[in-house]
Amino acid sequence: MFPQPENTSFPFQPPAFARYFLNVLKVKDTLRSTVNLTFDGRVVKVYRGPKAQERFENEVRVLRYLEQRGCNFVPKLLEADPAALRIITTSCGSRVDRIDEQRVKELFAEVEQYGVRHDDPDPRNITYRQSDGRFCVIDFEFATILSEDHPKPLA
Repeated sequence: MFPQPENTSFPFQPPAFARYFLNVLKVKDTLRSTVNLTFDGRVVKVYRGPKAQERFENEVRVLRYLEQRGCNFVPKLLEADPAALRIITTSCGSRVDRIDEQRVKELFAEVEQYGVRHDDPDPRNITYRQSDGRFCVIDFEFATILSEDHPKPLA
């Protein structure tokens, strides 16, 4: 645990992001980002490399937009730290080893119904959430919001 500061009766509180780095599993480590999965089921993504700030800002904007639209098969943004270029999201399950090409097209088309074009429609950006048997879409750093006034899809 964290050490207690001297001469105080209040317990030491680590910075908001520090608590997530105690027990993590590295999922991805590339020139563009590092992605870690915490043991409490959160995903910590740190952006780096070319246009890291721009990609961070875009993913934050897109995830907030999709949440506002009620899209429930993408990660929910829990925290965003612009100084560290780091986000924390909910986990959308595990990577998919095999998926039919037609199903991939359907999933990315479904995201477009919420007003977002993914712009990297690759199977590596699809996960499977076992809790509800749902395929999910992740990694929106290159996505495009098609229109702010795009109608919500019919449920």
